[in-house]
Amino acid sequence: MKFAFSQLPCALAFVLSAPSHAGEVSTSVTPVQKVIQLLDNMLAKGKSEKHAEQVQFAAYKQFCDDTSVEKKRAISEATEAIEVLKADIGKYTSDAAQLTKEIAGHDEDVSVWTGDKKAATKVREIEKADYDALHKDYSESVDALQRAIAILKKQAYDRAQAPASLAQLKDLQKLTLIPKEAKKAIDLFLMQDQEPAEGLDVAAPEAAGYEFQSHGIIEVLEKLEEKFIAERTDLEKAEMNSKHAYDMLVQDLTAQVEQAQADRAEKAESKAKKLQAKADAEGDLTDTTSTLKADEKYLSDLTGTCSQKASDFEMRQQLRAEELESIEKAIEILSSSAVSGHAEKYLPSLVQNKVKALVQLRASPNSALQRRAADYLMTQGHHLQSHVLSALATHIADDPFAKVK
Repeated sequence: MKFAFSQLPCALAFVLSAPSHAGEVSTSVTPVQKVIQLLDNMLAKGKSEKHAEQVQFAAYKQFCDDTSVEKKRAISEATEAIEVLKADIGKYTSDAAQLTKEIAGHDEDVSVWTGDKKAATKVREIEKADYDALHKDYSESVDALQRAIAILKKQAYDRAQAPASLAQLKDLQKLTLIPKEAKKAIDLFLMQDQEPAEGLDVAAPEAAGYEFQSHGIIEVLEKLEEKFIAERTDLEKAEMNSKHAYDMLVQDLTAQVEQAQADRAEKAESKAKKLQAKADAEGDLTDTTSTLKADEKYLSDLTGTCSQKASDFEMRQQLRAEELESIEKAIEILSSSAVSGHAEKYLPSLVQNKVKALVQLRASPNSALQRRAADYLMTQGHHLQSHVLSALATHIADDPFAKVK
């Protein structure tokens, strides 16, 4: 017991070794009464300290309860937050993976559509080159036919135009668009045209003109002209339609590529945000998990410490109560009527005759009851393992006057 009982041995020794001079001792207070007074003081102080310890432990227990509630709440919130963070991390991971697939799809679409656009442009360039070449042939052929027809028609009235018409017809034979049948007709006409010319040189000198027999070839050439003009017109329409189709295709492909690129950029940005959110959540998860572990350890340590202190408090309170009960019993024994009577009878004479009083006191019932109180305190001290009660019993049992025998 760690309170005022530790003062007992010295105080008790002082009381029991009361002054040996008669003038220094009051005849109205015996040594036994002083022991009882000391025990009363110890009993009061013990009760006070027992109550003080109860108040102090109540405050400590309140701290334990409040802190335990707070930590349990924090642990519950952290556990819930960890579950939410894990779910968020899984969602962010899934979203990022899905966005990665979609971005790859957009990349593939852009690649395909860009390739289609390049291929369409290449085909369009070839078509345009073919068109330009063919259109040129048609234009040159129509122009040559128109000149040849005009010269042949003039030759019908002016024979002097014959050399020019022959030259124009020979030029027509060089054109690739002129069909074989037309070229054969031109060849036949040229052969017929040369024979009369030679005859005319001999038979009719300086003739101003003659009736020109070229109606057949002009008709052939005019039909070719009409045919070529019609085909060139169809060619121009086909070119216009082809160009329009190409422009529409390119416009559509360009729009698709731009939309895919815009979608890709948007999803790439979203993916970056998802990954950043995932990284933030993982950081929060690490911090929350660390805090949770620390709170769990703190709560475990606090619970163990509070439980141990509560157990120690209960043991000390029980020990204090039993020691106080023992002291009360000892006071009861020392305060009994037998002790009081013998103390009044024998102890005052101690001042006048120390040796005689000593013999009487040692042989009186007062000494027997004092021994009884000491024995009781010693028994309780062993039973309760209380050093205070044992020391108290020893000092009560000691003979303070043994040294003067």
